[in-house]
Amino acid sequence: MAPLGGLATTQPEQALLPNDDGVHIAAHSDSEAVRLWLAEYAASPQTQRAYRKEAERLLLWLAGRGLALEGLRREHLAEFESFLADPRPAERWIGPPRPRASSEWRPFRGPLSAASRRQSLVILQGMFAWLTDAGWVRHNPFRLMRDKRRRLDNRGGRIERYLERPLWDWLWTWINQPPGEGASRREMLGWQRRRFLFGFAYLLAPRIAELAAARMEDVYLIEGGWWWRVTGKGDKRVEIPLPPEALALLGEWRQALELAAAPDSRDSGPLLRGLDGKRGLGDNQLYRLIKSAFAEAAGALEAAGVRGDVAPPLAAMAPRLRQASPHWLRHTALTHQAQRGVELRYLAMTARHARLDTTARYLHAEAEEWQQQVSRHSLYTDSRRSGADTSGDGPV
Repeated sequence: MAPLGGLATTQPEQALLPNDDGVHIAAHSDSEAVRLWLAEYAASPQTQRAYRKEAERLLLWLAGRGLALEGLRREHLAEFESFLADPRPAERWIGPPRPRASSEWRPFRGPLSAASRRQSLVILQGMFAWLTDAGWVRHNPFRLMRDKRRRLDNRGGRIERYLERPLWDWLWTWINQPPGEGASRREMLGWQRRRFLFGFAYLLAPRIAELAAARMEDVYLIEGGWWWRVTGKGDKRVEIPLPPEALALLGEWRQALELAAAPDSRDSGPLLRGLDGKRGLGDNQLYRLIKSAFAEAAGALEAAGVRGDVAPPLAAMAPRLRQASPHWLRHTALTHQAQRGVELRYLAMTARHARLDTTARYLHAEAEEWQQQVSRHSLYTDSRRSGADTSGDGPV
């Protein structure tokens, strides 16, 4: 399958023109209209790429049915969501990462989880709202979904895509195991980079784009404290305190690059680099590095389980590692900070969240406490709770 390069449509010619004269954008096809919508996110390249992916999937799905965006109806949405959960035929839709120009490129890496399907619908709802305002389509079918709030409220529900504490502890121990004797300098540098990447991501909860854009000079000292200056979503620049462990990891990484351990405000070089020690790494390269590390770790944990080196409950978590994506590191970092009692306001600043209710999704500890509190309420007196005493003559 070829991607819709530049979002050039493959839809039928008669589907390319809107049915309404009140069009307010200079577009002559669905792909051009979508491209103009995507241009609104030019200041956030990562967001733009994520939105293009979802729009492209929808356009390709519609093209297979001979439909245009204007032809999308409420009854199509359940079918489309089912398709996201199980893209078929798999050989047409699913494949490993490939350059977009490759004939082996596919729009999916695999079926989407419930959370990812919800995110896709959220993005597409926003796209249709913009296209409706632009006069390109006459209505937004997502607004007709009776359970729209449940499906499209992207703030609903607690975060589930994170590594539980025992799994993270095992992973960090595994990451810290250096290569064996006789390892080349390149292999040692690769190990140090992986160690720094995972440790820094766990301690500071950055997004992939933030890591890719980070420079050495972004770590600086003010009044005895070290800070990391980060450019987040919407080009917002914030400062985050650097924990001592993160500073130590950075010093070791800099020494591996044959630089002074102490951060230098005059060093404008990239924070994360290729194995030549100079060139920076893009979002996609960092994504592949983290995914490959998760996959390798999953294999190591499975092997450890077979050997009996780890307890069966921990070995059973190996599929979680294989499933994990780079964004899981951010979720793991924020969840574990919340579990250790970091106040919500500081957690929100670390996460760079505009809304506290977004950050509150990481408060798993509160949910556990809630469970314990509710369990005190019983149908029976304390002596009869959980069947502890069944010798009575009847209900109490």
